[in-house]
Amino acid sequence: MNDLSDSWTAQPGGRVGAVEYVLRDLREAITAGVVRVGDRLPSEQALAARYGVSRTVVREVLRVLETRGMTVTRTGRGTFVTARQPARELRFGGYSAADLMEARPHIEVAAAGLAAVRRDERQIARLQELQEQLEAEQDAERWVELDSALHAEIATASGNPVFADVLDHVRFALAHQSSVINLTPGRRAQSDSEHRAIIAAIARGSVTEAEDSMSFHLDQVKEVLLEITALDEQR
Repeated sequence: MNDLSDSWTAQPGGRVGAVEYVLRDLREAITAGVVRVGDRLPSEQALAARYGVSRTVVREVLRVLETRGMTVTRTGRGTFVTARQPARELRFGGYSAADLMEARPHIEVAAAGLAAVRRDERQIARLQELQEQLEAEQDAERWVELDSALHAEIATASGNPVFADVLDHVRFALAHQSSVINLTPGRRAQSDSEHRAIIAAIARGSVTEAEDSMSFHLDQVKEVLLEITALDEQR
């Protein structure tokens, strides 16, 4: 097992998006065997210095690589390469993408419908505030935090604590999933539009529209995940 902190040299990223570039470069190094299975990657700090990016960018890249089954991060030891090719199934925390997408409609579509009839004015105002913050946010990590907060607020507005508790239990996995799908160009803007439709329906008190809007949103998330998996299989 090798420690690559001194032997592997990264190339500058140019104008390509920071996360996209670092992810592509690391992945190509792994698939080409430059970085071998069992090797330990340089530390977050070392990678950030080599690429000229923030440690936040590096952490996002490492999360994506682990989601795709190519690395594993061990607390106190570092991040190690586990496979040259991405796994056929994306994983977020302890759940597969299929697990999450199978369960979410049963929770979040129903929660949105109930929120349309049970929400109060304070909750409507909070949802609208979160949406405004999402649309103005430029930092990807902060956007994911706001996205999680918005979905949690809808579950709370449903008036059913079971929905809120379930979402809270899988919140980390959902945040991880959002981080990955938001690497798809234009996805954040599409999510903002979908969120806007959900919140508007809840504010109007329309159960059908709220459920339909949430269902559409989750369908779009599923489509992006399928596209990511298909691209991995083609590489």
